[in-house]
Formats: sequence, C-alpha cells, structure tokens
Amino acid sequence: MEMFKSSDVRFSSADGTSCAAWLYLPDTKKPAPIIVMGHGLGSVRTMRLPAYAERFQAAGYACLVFDYRHFGDSEGLPRQLLDVKKQLQDWKAAVAFARSLKEVDGDQVIIWGTSFGGGHVLATAADDPRLAAVISQCPFTDGLASSLAISPVTSFKVTSLALLDQVLSWFGAKPVLIDTAGRPGGLALMTSWDALPGYMQLVPSNSAGGFVNRVAARVALQVARYMPGRATRRIAAPVLYCICEKDTVAPADAALRHARRTPNREIKLYNEGHFDIYVGRAFEKVVQDQLDFLARFVPAEHGGH
Repeated sequence: MEMFKSSDVRFSSADGTSCAAWLYLPDTKKPAPIIVMGHGLGSVRTMRLPAYAERFQAAGYACLVFDYRHFGDSEGLPRQLLDVKKQLQDWKAAVAFARSLKEVDGDQVIIWGTSFGGGHVLATAADDPRLAAVISQCPFTDGLASSLAISPVTSFKVTSLALLDQVLSWFGAKPVLIDTAGRPGGLALMTSWDALPGYMQLVPSNSAGGFVNRVAARVALQVARYMPGRATRRIAAPVLYCICEKDTVAPADAALRHARRTPNREIKLYNEGHFDIYVGRAFEKVVQDQLDFLARFVPAEHGGH
C-alpha cells in the first residue's frame, strides 16, 4: 500500500447526522492501533491534521481524522454551529466507529486532540476507561482562564453578540456569525496578536475542506463555562500533554495545573505560541515526542516505506 494514502469514510453521530473522516491505514501485516484525531475551535481536518496523520501512519498506526458536525465535509445544519455537547458526542461516535473497523485493533484506540479538541479528548477519556492512550496538544482546559486572556472590551462585545445569537435562535433565525480568529481589538473569539496569522497559516492554499473563519456567536456563552481540565483526575489511560509556554489562547498555567492532576501523565513543554506547534521546527519536535510516547505505551508494528 502506498504510504500517506487515506480513504474517505463516514460515520453517524448522536442524531444520525453523518460525520466525514479520512481513514489512514499503515502497511502492516496485523491490525494496527488506531488514533482518532479531531481539531480545535471552528477548525476542520484539512488544517494540518494530515501532516500528523501521515507521520503516525508511517510509524505503523491507523488514523481516523474527522470533521465535527456542522463543519467541513460533515453534515449538520445550520452550518458553523459550534456546540460543546455535540462535539463531545462526535468524539464518542468516532471512537465507537474506530472500534468497529475490522482493519484495525479495536482494543487499541488512542485519541488525539489539539486546542479545543485537546480539551475534548480529556473529557472523552474521563468517561471511557477502555482507551489505550490520550494525546492532548496545546489543550483548552479552562474556559475561565481563556476568557480572562481576552480584553474586557472585546469580551463584552463578543458576549453581547453571543446573547443576540442565542435569543434569535429560539425564534428559528439563522445564526449570527462571529469571526473565529481576528485582529487585536476586533470582534472575534480569538484576538491575540498571533491569532489571525497563526490560525490562517493552517488553512491549505487550495482552501479545500469547507473552511470558513466564522462560527455561530452563541458558542461564546459555552466557552467560558467549559472546564474539561476538571475531568483529568478520572482519566485511566496514559496522557501526553504537549503544552506551549507562550500560549495566548489556552494559557499554559491553567493547562499545567489540570495536567498535574492526571494520574498517569507525561508533560512536555515547548517555548512556542499556540499556533507555532503545527508547523516547522516546533511541529517536528512535537510529533517526535508524540511518536516516542506512543511507542512506549501503545507500540505498533512499523509501517512500510
């Protein structure tokens, strides 16, 4: 089998809505461990996740890389609706689908999430003791900490728009959208100095995969209350935390505080910003650390070359 090749698959989430995914299978003789991979706030799978999946595949792991409902190539109306409960349901459905695949070892499922998805994998793992391992990259662990990282003026504007969107939704109106990443002082969910250039560098040049830099504003009401880090004490699987010390979106202090409560954890720190870890030298370092962690806790038969 040619390396770095994936197939298109779909699975049903909680309400029967179909999620789109890529399935990467390694060139190995026996069923491989599988890594279920999901992205962050308003992001889609085309935004650098294939770079990670290809490295994992080459090391002998299968990967299932999916889009959340309402985003990318997955179904779900209205579009760009970001809902924490729904995304956690998508994670649960993706794991169940991975376990059902005959080509992989369904007893060796690893979950990998980054940014907002890095928080989702912690919440998911706390409720699923069967998972073999967890990788949480630049994780969103504490909604209050992330909210306090935003200027009060921006926070007030975002909250006002979020309330308007929520109220209008009760009357069947279309979502009021807000930029996911924007410039400092602008009206967006992420407005740090590095947010807009860092976020947009993840979008492939052909802009495939249905990326839109906007989400339904009402999610801001959920973000401040979402505390996936509180679930870390209940995680049975080994967890690798990859934390960026200069993170402007998911503050490192909060992530470290929650990570240290995890019973079986490894913590890697990077002198990088939130968006630096996906590309260049920082990417090479983090992906090697992740492969080393996997080799120790969920070893795979090496893929062909």
